[in-house]
Amino acid sequence: MEAKLKILLLQDPEADAERVQRELSRTGWAVEIYRVEDSDRFRSGLDGFAPDVILANSTTSGGLALEVLRRLQEEGCDTPLIVLSSGGWDEHGLACLRAGAADFLPAAEWANLPQAIDRALSRHAVERCRRESEASLRRTEEQFRLITESSRDLVCLLDLDHHFVYASPSFESILSRPAPTLIGTGCRELVHPEDAPSFLRALEDALFFREGRHVELRFRRGREQWVHLEASITFIFDGAGRPQRALVAARDTSDRRRAEKEIRKLAAFPRFNPNPVFEFAADGSLTYFNDAALEMARSLKKTHPQSILPLTSATIVKLCLSTGQKKLHHDTNFGGRILSWSFFPVTAHQLVHCYAEDVTEQFNLEAQLRQAQKMDSVGQLAAGVAHDFNNLLTVIQGHAGLISGDESLPPKLADYTHQIVLAAERAANLTRQLLLFSRKQLLQPQLLNLNDVTQNLSKMVKTLVGERVTLRRQTECDMAPVHADAGMMEQILINLSVNARDAMPRGGTLTISSCAVETDDDYLLLHPEARVGQFICLSVSDTGIGMDSQTLSHLFEPFFTTKEIGKGTGLGLSISHGIITTIGGSIDVDSEVGKGTTFRVTLPAMPPKPAIEAVAMFSSEMTPTRLILVVDDEELVARNLARMLSPHRVDVVGSGREALDRCAKSRYDIVLSGTLADKPWTI
Repeated sequence: MEAKLKILLLQDPEADAERVQRELSRTGWAVEIYRVEDSDRFRSGLDGFAPDVILANSTTSGGLALEVLRRLQEEGCDTPLIVLSSGGWDEHGLACLRAGAADFLPAAEWANLPQAIDRALSRHAVERCRRESEASLRRTEEQFRLITESSRDLVCLLDLDHHFVYASPSFESILSRPAPTLIGTGCRELVHPEDAPSFLRALEDALFFREGRHVELRFRRGREQWVHLEASITFIFDGAGRPQRALVAARDTSDRRRAEKEIRKLAAFPRFNPNPVFEFAADGSLTYFNDAALEMARSLKKTHPQSILPLTSATIVKLCLSTGQKKLHHDTNFGGRILSWSFFPVTAHQLVHCYAEDVTEQFNLEAQLRQAQKMDSVGQLAAGVAHDFNNLLTVIQGHAGLISGDESLPPKLADYTHQIVLAAERAANLTRQLLLFSRKQLLQPQLLNLNDVTQNLSKMVKTLVGERVTLRRQTECDMAPVHADAGMMEQILINLSVNARDAMPRGGTLTISSCAVETDDDYLLLHPEARVGQFICLSVSDTGIGMDSQTLSHLFEPFFTTKEIGKGTGLGLSISHGIITTIGGSIDVDSEVGKGTTFRVTLPAMPPKPAIEAVAMFSSEMTPTRLILVVDDEELVARNLARMLSPHRVDVVGSGREALDRCAKSRYDIVLSGTLADKPWTI
């Protein structure tokens, strides 16, 4: 401050004056202090010294300070008075504060004196401007009346008891209340009971702070209708700073509130939509996206939805607006996820709304369904062919066995017959593989420890893979057993090991590991044939050439092979898949070109049970007097069995119903039955 700050001290002791001087000197202010001892000297000091602020010590001059404050108010002098205390809060100081003192500082807060003076001077300047404005307002009262009477807003003046002193003509058009009938009535009679507290609080705040306050409330219209208003409340003060009237200006917001409600309702749809929502301008630029769109972008490792939009989105937007046609199910692949986009033009506003959906899981499930249907169809075909072919092989093997058992057969024909038997056995083996693939071949499951299976086959696998391949085993101790056919598990392990060897023509590492795992719902999305629970995982990993995505998509299809002609049937993995899924397990593969392949066979873990020894139901040698019933719908097979069972007494029937009828009439020692039209039956 360039000019000196003039301070009038009222009956302050010398020590207090020095402390005031000391506290203010730290701010860098130039201060001039004038001390007075009584009310007479105060009058002369006020006129001659013209202080900027008055300081009074309530401890030594509390009564005088209150008297001076009242005189200042009576004379309309607006010089701010700040009360100081040599102790704490006292009654004289509080009385001065209630009477209108600018501030009160106990001894502990004297360090805040510069800030208190600054606030008082600032408030003094504001109040001076307010008085000038009020004077100007009074001079323009007539103009104000003309303006309010022509305004569509509600304008009124209230006295300090909140009664109408003036009401604009708009009260009649908005509230159906003629303005003259309101004069003298209380304003609170029009206010909704729920809004009355906020209305009164706004009046009190406007009066206390001498500042305008805004409030939303409802005024009565008729008996049961209410009009929503947005009101501004300001008090009018006279030249002495005393409140005279409350000016209330209110605008009818009923139409706006209805419109805003509809807008919020419409805006909530895209905002809280669980699916990503986008909005595009006519030039294809993105103008809006909701939280779901942002979450989708983040799930794809992007920070902004703009990064995941289709590359042709701008072209699609322009095409939709030009034709007025929507564009549905535009699929894109981003980061291995399949996104489906649908565009809807809003031609009236030249906008296009777009909805996105992550359909990766749906695509995967559809692909799995198609694969399962295809595998099931092929399995049914294989089962039908294998069943009929197996019947023919039974006849061939049976007759070949009968011929080879004839002691009078020449050696040359015996050799021919032996070749027929060998060929029939090879054909029967192929038939068993087809039945395994179609899940029609009965297995002999038992409780197995996969560690024992891998240990027993280690030497064989090492021989199969050769010296160029390093074999490693990684197993967990104390694993639960699985319920599986031992021979089939050995076949699966050998098949996977041979495939791994073929994938490492220059050598590498083959790792066979087993461990306990627990599957969850996420695992079921990729393996619908599996279930949640405790499982044992058998893994076969190689460091070979790996496979691309195209090969992986056909890997478990029957007769599909990447090997040269004559080096593979293409049934190995499909049969393994059939065996594993039959016993409630699953098989999956991870592979990448140049980085090797890992097959994981997951089987349900079983609680260990004591082994049950099989009991022979029949003796190894049949008594020649047995009566046997042969049941088979293939006549050639039935006749062949009857011929092989000679010299026993054999009856032959071709259906289960006939077998039941025969058993009711005769007591058979043994019943031999195959499958009847691929359907089991019981006696």
